[in-house]
Amino acid sequence: MQTHDDDIIANSLGLEPLSQQELLPAKVEKKSNDDIELQNDFQYARENLYNIIERGTDALNGIVDLAQQSQHPRSFEVVADLIRTLSTANKDLLDLQKKMKDMQPEEKGPSKVTNNLFVGSTKDLTALLKGNARSIGGDDDG
Repeated sequence: MQTHDDDIIANSLGLEPLSQQELLPAKVEKKSNDDIELQNDFQYARENLYNIIERGTDALNGIVDLAQQSQHPRSFEVVADLIRTLSTANKDLLDLQKKMKDMQPEEKGPSKVTNNLFVGSTKDLTALLKGNARSIGGDDDG
């Protein structure tokens, strides 16, 4: 544990460093069974869509070669149907991603703070840093 003399930042700001008892552990949210099942289902559906798209792409390559060699109209119709099916599978994959994001609870507050503004006097800021937030806006003798 650091003493006041060891903490250069606290010394330069004229503050007392926090003791180990004052530090609170971070909150860890446990996932519920529903969240775990939702995550598992999402992963399973996602892997299935990947497999369908990969196998469909392999099949498409073979069917295109066959259609070019045979020059039969039905072969080109099959190619067109497979392309439509693969396009739909790709859209389904993106829709699945969007639905998963929609099901996740939104975080409270902004995810990124780019500008932070304190409005008050130097005395108010010092009181806030020392933990005396109640004295902000009180008497104005400084």
